[in-house]
Amino acid sequence: MTLNRNTAFALLTAFSVSMILGAWAFEFIGGLAPCKLCYYQRYPHWLAAGAGALALATGTIFLAYVAAVGAAASGIIGLYHTGVEQKWWEGPSTCTSGDVSNMSSDDLFNQIMAAPIVRCDDIPWQMFGLSMASYNAILSLAAAALWIYAIKRLT
Repeated sequence: MTLNRNTAFALLTAFSVSMILGAWAFEFIGGLAPCKLCYYQRYPHWLAAGAGALALATGTIFLAYVAAVGAAASGIIGLYHTGVEQKWWEGPSTCTSGDVSNMSSDDLFNQIMAAPIVRCDDIPWQMFGLSMASYNAILSLAAAALWIYAIKRLT
């Protein structure tokens, strides 16, 4: 059986939908509340799923490129989030903790009270040493590459 472009577009669109559904399953069934960066990784998959469905329905290659960009964007955000989790670099000040050694007790208390419930630099779940952000990065970047392959090579 040979894979044609429409089948590939359908599978890749389903991939983005499954990434969103998987995130919801971890959140609502598994009880793992997402951080701000987790949400940011979901939004591009909505774009990829919508553009992919429209590309499939209309045959418009431009929309397939939009879907590829959506998948790639989610993967890039996942890479950034992985770096924040691993403490390779600081994340947004709105969802990570900073250096508290020079803070007064009042400033520290205010920072704690203003902190989000779920921090971006914590790893709530991992498998084989990779976090959800890491898996999202790997899978989403692979999906982006497959979008481009399907656009360029499949008929």
